[in-house]
Amino acid sequence: MALILSIETATTNCSVALSKEGKTIALKEDFRNGYSHAEKLHVFIDKVLNEASVSKHDLNAIAVSKGPGSYTGLRIGVSAAKGLAFALNKPLISVPTLDALAQQVQCKEGAIVAMLDARRKEVYSAVYNCNHQQIRDTQAQILDASAFTEYLEQGNVYFIGSGVEKTKEIINHSNTVFIEEKLPSANEMGALAFNKYKISDTEDVAYFEPYYLKDFVALKPKS
Repeated sequence: MALILSIETATTNCSVALSKEGKTIALKEDFRNGYSHAEKLHVFIDKVLNEASVSKHDLNAIAVSKGPGSYTGLRIGVSAAKGLAFALNKPLISVPTLDALAQQVQCKEGAIVAMLDARRKEVYSAVYNCNHQQIRDTQAQILDASAFTEYLEQGNVYFIGSGVEKTKEIINHSNTVFIEEKLPSANEMGALAFNKYKISDTEDVAYFEPYYLKDFVALKPKS
């Protein structure tokens, strides 16, 4: 029996889930617009474990959303996951953020575009088929009217994530399906983490770093 604690902090959703054999048995998250990770993450971890009557020492692995996403959010989540994995001597498993986000879409034909808002007209995106297999690598891309045309010309394309709002303003095609107000969640991480756990696909706790995709750029405060 594999009990895996999953942590998702790549966006404004502070999300923690406990899964058993890949199925979520407890979930706690905060979808509010502001970042609450520093205040809520460890509280959520305790609440999820208490709800399931599971001790931290009963866990078989710690899973964390690896990015891309918010620089600060990823740092908080990865630091917490690494700390738990080291203290408990448990394996650390990383789950690509967009892989888990794509899992929220159920379709029979077409393509899934999991996307997170970046700066201006830019998004972090990856493309999947309806079996959730990645068919285009993760990219930081500038949106324009021709973006994703090769997939839109073949059938429905399901857009999901925080990048949907700006995409709706730029891409106008009859095959677009916009799934709004969805963010990555730890709820979908359990099954992906369990698949990695079964084949011992784990990270080096000492050296693992989030997948930022782009270098962090500090913005000057407005005067």
